[in-house]
Amino acid sequence: MATADTVKLGPPHPPKVDAIKAFNEIEVDLKKMLQHLRHDTTKHEPAYFAAVHNLSDKQLTNFSADDLKEVRVAESAYGIHIFGKVLLPDSDPSHAYPEKAGDCYFMFRAFIPGEAETAKLHCIHMEEIENEDETKTFKAIFFQNDPLEWFDT
Repeated sequence: MATADTVKLGPPHPPKVDAIKAFNEIEVDLKKMLQHLRHDTTKHEPAYFAAVHNLSDKQLTNFSADDLKEVRVAESAYGIHIFGKVLLPDSDPSHAYPEKAGDCYFMFRAFIPGEAETAKLHCIHMEEIENEDETKTFKAIFFQNDPLEWFDT
């Protein structure tokens, strides 16, 4: 299995044609999974999606390839790993451009196996951080300044 220790993740950059193609191939799955994760975590850990608690499911999934803002790519013996950072456009009702630091994003990981030409969604990034005071911080929604780094979940 590819990990951050075994594969070199390329630098962050705006999406190029191949990343946009991969995004379009997984867009429906991304929307389904994002909704599912929010509904599932709301029962036990609502903090994961607290930053977008005011958005409806329709607003949460109102994104397209135009909202894919940053990509990092890694190649392994298994294929191509694509990490993406997607703006949730309805997190800013004014839809200001350029995006503001408080705008909300989610991050995903996709994979294109060796000889395949179609991307598959691997996961949407969810963080569970143990704080010094022994509490935990749960995040599935990120902000502009949060770096796009290797993640497994």
